[in-house]
Amino acid sequence: MNRTTAILSAALAASTLAACGSNNLFSRDRPDEMRVSRQAPLIVPPDYSLVPPAPGAARPGGETTAEQTLRALFGGAAPRSTTEAAVIGSADGARADPGIRSQVGSPTTEVVDKGLVTRDILFAPEGDGRDASASIPGA
Repeated sequence: MNRTTAILSAALAASTLAACGSNNLFSRDRPDEMRVSRQAPLIVPPDYSLVPPAPGAARPGGETTAEQTLRALFGGAAPRSTTEAAVIGSADGARADPGIRSQVGSPTTEVVDKGLVTRDILFAPEGDGRDASASIPGA
C-alpha cells in the first residue's frame, strides 16, 4: 500500500512539474517601450450646420426618455378590440384610477389573508372530474 501511494505521488508530482515547465514565464517576448507610438489626435468633423441645444430647452424629439422606452418596449398605442372595449365599458373603466397599480403594492394597502384554501384551489392538480364529489350541507 505504501509503495503504491509513493508511486502515485511521484507520478502526480512529475506531471505537475512538467506542466509548469512549459509556460515560458521568464522567457516571453515583451513589447519594446521605445517603439510604442502615440495615436493620431482626434479631428473635429466638418460642420453639418448642427446647432447645439440651448440650456434648459426641450428635446427636439418631442418625447421624454420614459415615453421612448415605453414605446420601444410595448409598441405604440394598440387599438382595443370590440370585446375588450365592451368589457371595459361594462366595468365602468372610464372612471378607474390610472395609478391604481402603484397603490395596490403600497405598504399602507390593507389586504385580507385568504389562507391556504385559496392557494390549494389555485394549485390543485388538473383532472377529468371523475373523482369529484359534491355535498350539500343540511340536506
